[in-house]
Amino acid sequence: MSRKTKDSYVTPEEYLAFERAAEHKNEYFDGEIVAMTGASRKHNLIAGNVFAELKRQLRGKPCEAYISDMRVRIQSANLYTYPDVVVACDAPEFEDAEVDTLLNPVLIVEVLSKSTASYDRVEKFGYYRTLPSLEEYLLVEQAQYHVVQYVRQKDGRWLLADIRGAEGRIELSSVGCVLKLADVYERVEM
Repeated sequence: MSRKTKDSYVTPEEYLAFERAAEHKNEYFDGEIVAMTGASRKHNLIAGNVFAELKRQLRGKPCEAYISDMRVRIQSANLYTYPDVVVACDAPEFEDAEVDTLLNPVLIVEVLSKSTASYDRVEKFGYYRTLPSLEEYLLVEQAQYHVVQYVRQKDGRWLLADIRGAEGRIELSSVGCVLKLADVYERVEM
């Protein structure tokens, strides 16, 4: 559901004021407010498992993990979005004093849904790649043990790793953590 008409353009400031008072989360793309839909049990379990593992492994390290309520701004795309899990390291940077819009994530995790899989794989990843801070991007399937990992190389190119099976492991160099697919998919029926 959009809050934009062809005669209106919602500014980022108007969006943030609206969003901070809203009962439900909305994303923002280039002047348009877009309502977010709810997530399935599998989606919630997977995102929660990833967050829990990262939170546990990041104790004592200079990084912070956030679950789906931390908004991320991609200024180059005029986009505000809510990744399923996001990690910032060293000094997290926020848009303003509300400290609810992260500007410098190093790791973003998206759990794929039928309705968003193509967008998360292509367009959204294209927007995320413009973030200078972003070092890794994970796409997590719901129906099978399968994670696609993109890692930014020193020359700016992205290296893809395809991890499958319950015995799979994901080395997250950006945050010094390891995710085991068995943990990512704990309690998720396949």
